Amino acid sequence: MTARAHAYPADPIQAAVIETSLGPLLVAATAEGVVFTAFGESAEELRGELAHRFPDARIADADERTRAWAAAVAEMVEGGSAAAVASAKEVPVVLEGTPFQRAVWDELRAIPRGETITYAELARRIGNPKAVRAVAQACGANPVGVLVPCHRVIGTDGSLTGFASGVDRKRALLEREGAL
Repeated sequence: MTARAHAYPADPIQAAVIETSLGPLLVAATAEGVVFTAFGESAEELRGELAHRFPDARIADADERTRAWAAAVAEMVEGGSAAAVASAKEVPVVLEGTPFQRAVWDELRAIPRGETITYAELARRIGNPKAVRAVAQACGANPVGVLVPCHRVIGTDGSLTGFASGVDRKRALLEREGAL
């Protein structure tokens, strides 16, 4: 299951790629907010992924607002100060998905920095304790993985599993947040 791509005929998606210690980070946004974030190996790879995800969208270079949002996200990724984390939390996010996915993503945003929960606990929190696999799939479909912190969800045995940007990046993010 993946998040539904949306065509933005009148509103281009603006993209900024920022170098971080975890590799290039793409932050893509419309006028309403961030619609996609991803780590990759190169700016070209990330821009290709963005074009694939939003095939009908006009993609443009980031304006000042989008660059500021990207800088706030990058500073949070780098383990920035409490002020940096608060600034990143203020970045608007635009999510499209099923009602189930949106429930999972809303609950992800409630996990405090420096804490982790299990997929089973996340399923319980959304009122569907038997939907552990579906919760994991919704986490995997999260289009803004840094701002909607799916990296804070771990296996029941404490293992670090399932992160679109790789388990090493998941570990690094959790270490920077003080969760490991």
